[in-house]
Amino acid sequence: MRIAILASEGAPYVKSGGLGDVMEALPAALSRIEGNEVVLILPYYKKIKENPKYEVEQIAQFYVGLGWRQQYAGVMKLTNRTDGVQVYFIDNLYYFGGRDGAIYGDMDDAERFCFFSKACLDTLVNLDFIPDVIQCNDWQTALVPTALKAQYGPLLPNTRCMFTIHNVEYQGWAHGDFFDNVLALPWEYRGRLDMGGSVNLMKGAIECADLVTTVSESYAKELMYPYYAHGLDRVLSDAAWKLTGITNGIDTGTFNPETDPALPAHYSKKAFVKGKAACKAALQQEVGLPQKADVPLLVMVTRLAGHKGLDLLCYMARRLLWEEDCQLLILGTGEAHYEDYFRELAEEFPDRVSAQITFNLGLAARIYAGGDLYLMPSKSEPCGLSQMNAMRYGTVPVVHATGGLKDTVPGADENGENGLGFTFQSYNADDFLASLKRGLHLYRNDRKAFRALQKRGMEQDFSWDVPAQKYMDLFHKMLEQ
Repeated sequence: MRIAILASEGAPYVKSGGLGDVMEALPAALSRIEGNEVVLILPYYKKIKENPKYEVEQIAQFYVGLGWRQQYAGVMKLTNRTDGVQVYFIDNLYYFGGRDGAIYGDMDDAERFCFFSKACLDTLVNLDFIPDVIQCNDWQTALVPTALKAQYGPLLPNTRCMFTIHNVEYQGWAHGDFFDNVLALPWEYRGRLDMGGSVNLMKGAIECADLVTTVSESYAKELMYPYYAHGLDRVLSDAAWKLTGITNGIDTGTFNPETDPALPAHYSKKAFVKGKAACKAALQQEVGLPQKADVPLLVMVTRLAGHKGLDLLCYMARRLLWEEDCQLLILGTGEAHYEDYFRELAEEFPDRVSAQITFNLGLAARIYAGGDLYLMPSKSEPCGLSQMNAMRYGTVPVVHATGGLKDTVPGADENGENGLGFTFQSYNADDFLASLKRGLHLYRNDRKAFRALQKRGMEQDFSWDVPAQKYMDLFHKMLEQ
């Protein structure tokens, strides 16, 4: 099967969040399936262009129509990737090549990524790579399903399109005039993109795609409700017949306690007690906490943002530290008031709390390995990867039962049985604290049961092989329509 995957970011080339991780792993997993030919198309950002690790050659150039304008696009072929995925970059100096800093956040983001979406379709046509399936991701490529139906049908008549929602909060809004001035689509498509007089690119993608997916089964159901859908609940409910969820995997080659070069000691699911103890002691020393083997170490690696449940942790953190003998370690950057809060908490409890306000992938791996309980009280979580990373390293998650957290962390009882971690249902600090205390109680009073819980988490198959096959099943379903 010929598969074209389109996205605004993809590791290792450029990454700002979970989408980048998925775009590193999913194309590779699909390419390992016999008979597949996979291409990945990304913007040619300045940070990619200036990185000498990526060897490219220009293989095509053309002009993309944006309203009354014609904008240059160059197609750069990556020549030094060897895993079976062919990567192409769309080059345009104005939109992608001359801007520093973050890859999102410019005033013309809607125009930039509509250009990219149309350039991707033009690339497929110009290279004569006529895919059976296009898989596009989030609002930045949301124009693709609409443009495919409205303009590119004669050129790609048998190509089916899947649109995947990773985060519904960002939808690709633009002024109503954007439809004529930039998109210049046939007028009958105006209603598909219209939302309150403005253009909503994600709405158009949901209505025009052959199938819509999101990144966990529970999140697909939650998107039917206003609480989660950020205004698109009615649109998604009307599209329920073609909406499904596929829970993401993680890179089990990178996140592997047996081989991870960032760890001071290695261990496996068959023998992990000594290895984790060594990692915990080294981690405590690294972040300035007393090396106490029997004091439970609670850890969190996160972007410091409100929807990650940090308001719950802030509300009950002092009560937790007053009532329980434990240590708390936070790694991440984000909103200033959360950064300040955790710095102040660490100053107030210097022997109990460490706030690492930084971005450090090596330290993140050591935290996954050295922690005892992993905190993830997210208000909403489309899929989440950290809870799976933590279980891979034998750290027991404590999570809010929402989205992908609900799917990947079935709740254990007070004896640590019949689940993989400790969960709470309603989003409030008291319930979060109660679930955390269940974990602490098991850790202190039944270490054998706690270790059995750790082992069950390490035994789970969180690889991309399982979701990749589910994507293939949906691709075949689309082609049969």
